[in-house]
Amino acid sequence: MPRFAANLTMLFTEYPVLERYDRAAAAGFQAVEFFFPYDEDVQGIKSALERNGLTQILFNLPAGDWAKGERGIANDPRRVNEFRDGVRRALDIAALLGVTRINCLAGITLPDVPVEDQWATLRDNLAFAAEAAQEAGVRQLVEPINPYDIPGFFLNKPSRGFELLDEVGHPNLWLEYDIYHAQRTEGNLTATLREKIGRIAHIQIADSPGRNEPGTGEINYQYVFSELDKLGYDGWIGLEYRPSGSTEASLSWLRDWGYWS
Repeated sequence: MPRFAANLTMLFTEYPVLERYDRAAAAGFQAVEFFFPYDEDVQGIKSALERNGLTQILFNLPAGDWAKGERGIANDPRRVNEFRDGVRRALDIAALLGVTRINCLAGITLPDVPVEDQWATLRDNLAFAAEAAQEAGVRQLVEPINPYDIPGFFLNKPSRGFELLDEVGHPNLWLEYDIYHAQRTEGNLTATLREKIGRIAHIQIADSPGRNEPGTGEINYQYVFSELDKLGYDGWIGLEYRPSGSTEASLSWLRDWGYWS
């Protein structure tokens, strides 16, 4: 049976950040994730997790200036020191919150840097992050993101993500497989899962193409979840979608499809 986690950057946005933990627990979640903790009240988050009996399963490495459109710095050879400082900062917060997975966003393709230099920088930065995370008992992930949601994103499809894992060659580097992003680029969802499940450490979902809750688009999620069960996937599935109405109303599929009582 799939285990679902609420992405608190996407869900329960009707409420202040710390209240989202209370709302998630009240809705029935046992685990949560979000994009970034760096500008948040981390001690407040720790308290919110503890009072609700929630597990924080994932967040991202620092990704530059999000408000100005940056979506990662791991591919920028001019910002290697900044990236590696961010790894250390993320691992400190992960230790405080009990987080066992940290994801890397590669960044947007830089027009003034040769693509091969960006790829080499991303590869080397991920090798550093994977080693540092392994020493801390944390899994390091990297996520391909489709170029429709983030135009110009450097690591823009799952096949490239798996190539990157091969090149880095570190046992503590895994793919974060977002089924929505995968469908928007390459599709072939369950075949990819069957072939690559041993290299995937976290799954996220939204329906395609609208990025709303399951049941609003073209992906047969009941079939996908059944395949994940057959494959023995026992990790969390992060709900990283935009609710088509209120968050609570958007969760009805979990009960309608028999995943929650």
